Formats: sequence, C-alpha cells, structure tokens
Amino acid sequence: MTEPMPGPLRMRRAAMSLITLLGGVSLAVIPAATVSISSRLFTVEEQGVLAVAVLVATFAGQLTFAVVVESRLSSAATERRVVFPLWLAGISVLTALVLAIIPPNAIALAIGLPILIAALEVGRGVSVAERLDRREIAASVAVGIGALIGVLAGFAGQQWALIPLVVGIAVATCVRCLPVTHRASRPEPAVMGWVVADTAITGVIYPLLNTMILAFLGSADAVLFTSIATVSGLLAIPLNFMRLRLLKEHSRLDIVVSGASVLAAVVALLVLEFTGVFAFVFGEAWTESATLVPLLLACAWRAASLATTIPFAALRRAGEVRLVTGLRAAVSVLTFALAALGLAAQSLSAVFLGLLVAELASAVVYEVARRRRLARGIREAAAAEGRAGRAAGAADATDADATDADAALEPGGDA
Repeated sequence: MTEPMPGPLRMRRAAMSLITLLGGVSLAVIPAATVSISSRLFTVEEQGVLAVAVLVATFAGQLTFAVVVESRLSSAATERRVVFPLWLAGISVLTALVLAIIPPNAIALAIGLPILIAALEVGRGVSVAERLDRREIAASVAVGIGALIGVLAGFAGQQWALIPLVVGIAVATCVRCLPVTHRASRPEPAVMGWVVADTAITGVIYPLLNTMILAFLGSADAVLFTSIATVSGLLAIPLNFMRLRLLKEHSRLDIVVSGASVLAAVVALLVLEFTGVFAFVFGEAWTESATLVPLLLACAWRAASLATTIPFAALRRAGEVRLVTGLRAAVSVLTFALAALGLAAQSLSAVFLGLLVAELASAVVYEVARRRRLARGIREAAAAEGRAGRAAGAADATDADATDADAALEPGGDA
C-alpha cells in the first residue's frame, strides 16, 4: 500500500498534471488548424477529402498508439514502461520537411497527415504515461506556436501557411524523442493483438461515418462534421490524459483534475461559439449551418466518456483484454448503428445524438463488467484464503500427530 504524499508534494504533482493536461490542447489543435488552413488554400471538394483524411489520420494515430504505447501499458506481467521509437520520430520529421518544401498539395497533405498525427499521439502518450512533464510542456508549446502562426498566415491568404504547422510538429517530435533512462517493456503478444483489434474496431467508425457523410450529404457537411468533432475533441484531451494515467495506476487526483478540466472545456467552447470565433476559424462550413445544437450534443458525447473511461481502465489494468475487446466490439456496432440512423435522418445533430446515446450505454456496460470482475476477484481471493487455511490446518494436524508419535516412542511413553 503506497503512503500518502505530503501536502506540498501532492499540490506540486497536481499542478504539473494540470499543466501537462493543458498541453494536450496542442494535439487537438492540429486537426482544427489543418481544416482551417485548408479552407483558405484548397477548393471545397479538396476540403471534403481532407476532412475525411483528418479522421483517417486520427485513426492511424490511434492504431500506432495502441501498438507502441497502450499494448505495453496493458501488459500486466511486465513493468509497463514506454519510450518514443526513433524510427517513428525519423519518419515524422522527414514527412514534415517534405510538406514544408513542396507547394501546397491536398493529396500530399492527406498522405502525410497519418504519419504526423501518429507521431504526435505516440509522443504525447509516452510523455504523459512516464510523467516526462517538462519536455511535454516544451513540445506542446512548439506545436501550439506552429499551429497559431499557420492559422494566422492562412487568414492572410499566404500560400506558405502549412509550413509553420508541420515545422512545429517536427520540433515537438524531436523534443519528445530525447533519450530516457529506461527501456521499453516488451509487450505480451496476445495482449498486443487484443489491444490493436480493440482500437481498430472502435476507431474505424468515425472515418467510415464521415466518408458516408461525404457521399450522402456532401463536402460541406463532411467538413462541418470534422470541424465539430475536432472542436469537441478539446474535451477528449483531459479524458485521454485520465485514461493514460489510470492505465498505469488508479488515481482519484487525476480523475478530479480531468473532470474539472472537461467542465472548463465545455464552458470555453460555448464562449468561443457565441463570440463567433469558430465561424471565423472554419469559414463558410461553419457560418452557413446551425452549429449550436450539434456542438452541444458533441460536447455531451465527449463528456459522457468520463463515465466510460474509469471502468474501462480498471478492466485493462486487471489484464482483461479479451473481455474489453469483446465489449468494445459490441459497443462499436451499437455506436455505428445509432449514428447511421442519425445520418438517415440527414441531420448532423441526430448523428451526434446517436453517438451520445451509444456512449452512455457503453458506460453502463463497462461498469457492469467491472463490478462482475471485482466480485469474481473477491470470491477467488476468499476461496484461495480458504484453501490456504485448510492447508495450514492440515499441516498443524500432521505436526500434532507426529509430536504424539514421538512422545509415545520416548522412554515412559504409551508405546
């Protein structure tokens, strides 16, 4: 049992956790900045393709993260240590340099985005899991500054607007791959397989759904869906932070910090919506549609993940990868079905409502599974204690019989 930390140390750790959590804004900013810059550089048709490409890149990042980071954090029989692979850092930096050198090209950007976002996902995941807070703050600042300069250059109609964005990603990647004193744990192959399958089943829904939106509702709605999903992704930052920390160990402090951050993020998004910032950033795709209701539903959908993440992480820590994968597969089918019903209604609000209902159902499913797993663990512990007690009793009885026999063989005994 770990001893409680002194008050000042606890406050310092909470402050560093909050700063690192806020640094996650840099990760959410990249898709939003990409959509914003693209609206100034490319045609509506190219923007529609890039809107799908952004979600495909996010999916690719999730898969890479599952292989490199989450599979190791879920391998209960190991030390669960992670590092940022140099090969991924090298490919990401090379991709960023290519995109910075060539003229703006929607196809090249669509191809490069999965590599860049995969490096961002893995790099941040390693920093958060291993509590490399100082380097993560520096990396987040580099990404944020690059994205800000790129978006401002896009507003000014500059053709080089993508350069600061990709250079910021390259700098952050270099910072995050600095040497560490530990080695990465070798993941259990079976665990890795289940984790990757779990991530693939869950993550493929959103690029597939946006592809359907592009096909049935057109480029404008596809861009708007990606924009709202990206904006509401601000709430996913504290949720992902909490998930990473809980995969290592349960922490009420991180849960409280993350929950408060989700609430603050919702307030911030509403302020930005009412002040017209999103309309300014995303242009026609935002201004020509009613966005408040879809945005509120998207925020509720993201926030509902609070109730899902805690039991999910508990099951992963317990090594229940097969159970989690099965549950996620069932939940993913439900999520896609409900979102598709919303698409059939030709309403983005209905799509986000379907995602919200599915997330709430997921929370119930995971919590029931966690309680059953806990009850089974208690029964197994009680049974093991009972077997140990019976074994000890049998050993005492054997010792007593042996003592009586020895006494009987002594001179004057009853032999």
